[in-house]
This record gives sequence, structure tokens and C-alpha cells, in this order.
Amino acid sequence: MGLAAADAAVTNNNDCGMTGKKPNTTAAALASATCALLGGISAEPVQAQEEKDWSFDTALLYYGESDSRVQDISLNVLAIRSFIDDRILSLSLGVDTLTGATPIGAAPFNGPQTFTSPSGAQVSTRSANEIPLDDTFLDTRVALAATWQQPLGRLNTVSAGVSISDEYDYLHLGANFKISWDFNKRNTTVSLGLAFANDEFDPVGGAPTPLTPMLDVGDVSNRNGDQSKNIVDLVLGVSQVINRNLLVQLNYSFSNADGYLNDPYKILSVVDSITGDPVARVPTPGIQGPSHEYLFESRPGERTKHSLFGQAKVYMNGRILDASYRYMTDDWDIDSHTIDLRYRWPLGDTRFIEPHVRFYTQTEADFYRTSIIGGTAFPTNASADYRLGNFDAITIGFKYGWKTEAGNQWNTRLEFYSADGSVPGNLLVGNQAGQEMYPDLDAIIFQLGYRFGK
Repeated sequence: MGLAAADAAVTNNNDCGMTGKKPNTTAAALASATCALLGGISAEPVQAQEEKDWSFDTALLYYGESDSRVQDISLNVLAIRSFIDDRILSLSLGVDTLTGATPIGAAPFNGPQTFTSPSGAQVSTRSANEIPLDDTFLDTRVALAATWQQPLGRLNTVSAGVSISDEYDYLHLGANFKISWDFNKRNTTVSLGLAFANDEFDPVGGAPTPLTPMLDVGDVSNRNGDQSKNIVDLVLGVSQVINRNLLVQLNYSFSNADGYLNDPYKILSVVDSITGDPVARVPTPGIQGPSHEYLFESRPGERTKHSLFGQAKVYMNGRILDASYRYMTDDWDIDSHTIDLRYRWPLGDTRFIEPHVRFYTQTEADFYRTSIIGGTAFPTNASADYRLGNFDAITIGFKYGWKTEAGNQWNTRLEFYSADGSVPGNLLVGNQAGQEMYPDLDAIIFQLGYRFGK
């Protein structure tokens, strides 16, 4: 989807606990905050012997990157059915339509460049001194998920779910399980979650063999069949009510992905060791093809990530401060830090405004580079994907919500995203120092949400 999609989720429509009434006690407001912190299920207690009906949480989102790059329009629906004895069924549907252009990884230089399309059926030309983009980017994603949650004894809760996501060239199948234990008069909750996924890739034109050249139109001799990867995630968490006004949570996450981790549409330029300009390619007479030498990227076949996440929700006389920090490190040598701050400010009994600011920074992967020098031995792994580079990003905006006379809830969210990256000087060759080698990005996010039902 683009940089913002890679580094931040943009579809959260959780307004848990907005009842339209002033809390009678600070404990009531903290319960609302607890609800949002621990998973988005309504903080209102389920009445014994009273069967509840369905409730629905919907969101329509627009995400648009600057310079006519990726545009996304998505619809998300969450349906929740609460039963007696605290049993809950959750069903979700997400539909995304993506269009626009995205960087392909080739280095810009002072001259035009021609590329063979991902399908291998045609060529396209990019102007001098611009970051080459693939403007054929077009996809539709449909995602479905179902989760069942119920008590296990008096103080324990279990949930299990399945998910499926389908795109033109991608299929995801997943399953998850979570168990939580309450103790210390229900002021402390410990949880353990496991998730397993299998992702199947069927790239347009076939998955290219890593570090093989982009070929002429119609030549698919270096393309392979479908590829796949498996992902295992584990999350261990603890939440603690410190007092009537403060709730904290700490999570440790482990993730391991194994299999095909390349982006089949990303390439690198082969450049001259002195000038840093792409090496010209000798064309095949009478056949269209790339103007210069380009190689398809190669990433390691495994990635292990470790994350620590801390969050605090503070109730302050009707207002709620939500602050979180996440640190992530992996064996690709990427380290990232995320700080997220939200401040919910009630406006009377039925409305609120919630300013939001988020800071993100990461280091580049150990195999990230802007190009490969011709005439030298190729590295085992190399990628010019800007999402694996060194960059800083900020998201700033606000959410505004209100409750209708019928008891339903509307909310709207407007945010601006900006990412600014840099390339280490030791990765630049010759004339590359005078080019814009990292594709900085600005984007706007607008969301309209509606919650209804009992």
C-alpha cells in the first residue's frame, strides 16, 4: 500500500466506551479506557439472562499519497453478537481498492529509462531525474475474519479465530488462539496469544528468480511458479489497574516468517562503479526490453522479530490520555521506535474530540542498498525497497465523534502522514549523490465511521 501502510494501521474505528453520558465515577470512565486497551469489546457489562442483539461498527476510509502515488479506498465492517454468560462472536469484513503508482527500486539518473512491465508483456519509459514508478499498480483486497470468545471458568477467558484475505496475486489463511487469566481481584490480567498464517503468492508474470536480470518482452525464462511463506506470532501480555485513574499494559511479541519474503515487483539498478549511473543494456534486435541492466531483489528466506509494547491510559476528570511506546528489532538489522499519543476530550454529554500524534523511526536493513555495482560479485541479498531503508515519519490529526438521539455513534478522522528518509553516504556511488535517492512521502487519511445496534 505504501509507506504509511507498512508502518501504521489506518483503519482503527474503535470508540469503545463512548456512551454519551458523563461517568458517575472515575471507575466507570476507566472501564471505558480498559475496553479500548484490551480489545475493543463494549465496556458495558453483559446483563445475566438477557440475550443481546447484534452491534455493528463500520468505517469508510480514504488514504491518498502525494504525487499521484498509492490511493486506497476501503470499507471495514465489524459485527459483534453478545450472548448470555459473556460469550461473544465477532465477524469482520474488509474491502480495499488500491490504485496509483509505487517506486520499483530502480535508481534515478540524468537520462530516460525503459522497463519491462511486471507481466513481461510490454515496456514503459520514465523521464530523466525522477524516481522510477510502476504506474500500473491496481489491486482489490477482500478480507474476512471470525472470532469466538467465552469464559473458561470464573476468572479465565479464551478466544479462537480464523482469517482469510484474497488479492489478485495473494492469498492469506490464518488462525489464532488467545487465553487470559484474571487475578488480584480482577485488577491484573495475563494473556497469551498465538497466531499461525500461510500466505500464497501468485505474482503477475510469475515470481522472478532473485538477482536475475529484467528480460525482454515475452521472455519469462527466469520466472518461477507460485511461492509461499509461513508466519508464527506469539504475544505475551499483562495489564494492571494501578488505581482508579490509571491502567497500564505491557506486551512482548515474537514473530517468525519463513519462505518467500521477496517483493516480486521490486528491482535494483546495476550501476557503473565510478559514475553511479545505470549500466546500459544491449537491446535484442527487433524486440522491446529494458534500456539498462536491472536485477530482481533478493531478501533472506527467514525473518524473526521481537517487540516490546507499553501502554498507559490515564483518566483525568472526564478526559483520557492514551500513551504508548513500541520497540521492534529483527535479524534483518532493522530497529524501530514508535510513540503514539491520543487525548480524548469530551464536549458535553454526547460529543468528543481526540487529537492524535504518532512518531516513528527505523534503521535500514543490513541488505538495503540503492544499487548494485556492475562487474563485481553480487551479494547474497539486496533490496532497494524504500520501506526497508532508514526513515522517520510523523502522523498528526484528530478524531471527532458524536452520539445520535437514537443512541448510535458517528465519528470522523482526519490525519496527515509525512515520511522523510535518507540513504547512508557509503551506499551512494558517483552521481547518485546529486539525485533524490529516497522517495519521501506525504499522505492524507480521512475516515468516516458509524456504530449502531444494541
